[in-house]
Amino acid sequence: MANTVIIGAQWGDEGKGKIVDMLSAQSQVIVRFQGGNNAGHTIKVKGEETILHLIPSGILHDGKTCLIGNGVVLDPAVFLSEVDHLAARGIDVSPARLGISKKTHLIMPYHKSLDKAREVKRAGHKIGTTGRGIGPCYEDKAARVGLRAGDLADPGLVREKVRHALLEKNVLLRDLYKFDPLDEAAVCDELLGVAPRLLPYLTDVDARIHEAMLADHDVLFEGAQGIHLDIDHGTYPFVTSSNTVAGNAAAGSGVAPTALNRIVGIVKAYTTRVGSGPFPTELLDDTGSYLRTKGHEFGATTGRPRRCGWLDAVVLRETVRLNGLTDIALTKLDVLQNLPALQICVAYEYEGRRLEYLPQEEGALGKVTPVYEELPGFEDDISECASFEELPDTVRGYIRRIEELTGVKVSMISVGADRRQTIVR
Repeated sequence: MANTVIIGAQWGDEGKGKIVDMLSAQSQVIVRFQGGNNAGHTIKVKGEETILHLIPSGILHDGKTCLIGNGVVLDPAVFLSEVDHLAARGIDVSPARLGISKKTHLIMPYHKSLDKAREVKRAGHKIGTTGRGIGPCYEDKAARVGLRAGDLADPGLVREKVRHALLEKNVLLRDLYKFDPLDEAAVCDELLGVAPRLLPYLTDVDARIHEAMLADHDVLFEGAQGIHLDIDHGTYPFVTSSNTVAGNAAAGSGVAPTALNRIVGIVKAYTTRVGSGPFPTELLDDTGSYLRTKGHEFGATTGRPRRCGWLDAVVLRETVRLNGLTDIALTKLDVLQNLPALQICVAYEYEGRRLEYLPQEEGALGKVTPVYEELPGFEDDISECASFEELPDTVRGYIRRIEELTGVKVSMISVGADRRQTIVR
């Protein structure tokens, strides 16, 4: 298996949690390399559902090492809540198998207040942020004023950084956004109060990954969100605040790019998007409602209903180009059951031209017209199919057409929510 990167090939919510959970069984180390608790990875094993926002999905497998890299922004309260929830279920979440990079930036109360205040201020021009403080935390990181996990060992440094941050943040909150300012002592006391629980988890993630590789252990790098929410390459400004592309697995965890051997793109058999932003194949009709209901398309983090539409091969081609996918894991194929016909967007029409890839100008994706190709639907229940050959001809044809349009092999096919309902080719 070697070292594998898992990325979402669309706008997120593709089912990464299930595939990471599966591949974790073949890996010794699982690393989360970007994003924060604005992501939600859902894993269903033997009918029991687990939703994780920060801790890598591999934690459900005994004996695996799970690490949170420097590219993540971490909310201490959310992390400890997940630890407590998992521990209550008898899952080992001790520092011996769960670690946080000392270079990981911490989400502070003022980050969350600013996030919410700005979204209110945008009124009719909202980005669709989760309000979890992700963006403001990354801003402080880029401005070189952020508070990192390793700082928790030095209370004086924590108080100094919080004092410096609130000099600016409170002016913005009070005078610009008309929000309540935050009390410096309360913010510090809250963070330093949980520091004793967090400090044992802090570790040199770079070194632990390097040691694992020297021992010929396989490492799995787990991404959050989707490629087209990437801060540089996504549908800006309707994007997340971090780089979601596969290349950031190296920068966000402290390994060399040459260590990344396999890049698996998780592709939902149709397309969904949460929040604002262009969505060429969105269905605002009964078919879109059918996909949302049958696919249980509601955000694991926010509960927001997801916008649904047909599969977009143009989006997928861009994903292949940006990430160098070695193979595709196709998820939620069973949701398409009972649709009389299936549509795949194979190109766009834009300003009199046919486009095979996404236009690069801001706002241009909202002006394209999708060019569709129709394939036959299927009525068969595929949820118990255990091999590619057991799938109906129409389903196999749909999969093969995806391979033709992307140039990438579909190596895994999910036909249900449970871990066992996955065909490996």
